Amino acid sequence: MTKWWDNVNESTQWQDGIFFSLCGAYALVSAIALVQLVRIQMRTREYGWTTQKVFHLLNFVVHGVRAALFGFHHQVFLMHPKVFCWILLDLPGLLFFSAYTLLLLFWAQIYHEAIFVATNEQTRSLPTDKLRKTYIAANVAVYLSQVVIWVCIWVNDNSTVELVGKIFMAVVSFIAALGYLHHGGRLFIMLKRFPIQSKARSKKLHEVVGSVTAICFTCFLIRCIVVGVSAFRRDLRLDVLDRPVQNLIYYMVVEIIPSALVLFILRKLPPKRPPVQYHPVQ
Repeated sequence: MTKWWDNVNESTQWQDGIFFSLCGAYALVSAIALVQLVRIQMRTREYGWTTQKVFHLLNFVVHGVRAALFGFHHQVFLMHPKVFCWILLDLPGLLFFSAYTLLLLFWAQIYHEAIFVATNEQTRSLPTDKLRKTYIAANVAVYLSQVVIWVCIWVNDNSTVELVGKIFMAVVSFIAALGYLHHGGRLFIMLKRFPIQSKARSKKLHEVVGSVTAICFTCFLIRCIVVGVSAFRRDLRLDVLDRPVQNLIYYMVVEIIPSALVLFILRKLPPKRPPVQYHPVQ
């Protein structure tokens, strides 16, 4: 079994086949996100760039970039200096983090707005602006920290800086997983305790929130574990050309399958805006 594994990893044919398969899978998910974005835009042109549209746009960009990277895997993995390879591989992961924390922000806003209405707290303002600022600040902090790590690796490429970079990405993924567990869990419980409108719609929203929360929590937790372990075990590194099977399993589990499932679950289009009724002047 070990010999077969080594033969697959060292085979140029297997490497090309697996990485081109990843390229095709990412391209497919990217195309699905783009089609869904166009459908949403055609339905709600008058609303501008909503959270739902930005989420699908980020999914299109993330998976499109991944498809291009795996399509040119030889050039990417053999790039020198090595820091450019890490930048190309890590940047889509950061955009993936932004896309799915944006969905988390949307759910947190729904939860707080529902609590605001249910408790009739008219003396306090809605915390949506504060949540939005927190989301922006968190993303800016993550991107700036990652840029600092890339610069340090470029200036002084050593194992310590690489270790810090991997641990940082593991911590970011763990925080995202906790965010889904906290905010997704609270919204899930709220929908269960306080059904909205019809029972059928309440049950559907309940299922959507529960499913997406479970998927996103699992994928970020797995990413955290894999990246954290690979920081201490060089045989589990993913930024090398001769790990095609590990790359296939990792990216399928933490990005391709979760994204495909979430896009499928959130495939329903927003309701049409009712036409404005014009009355002639008497």
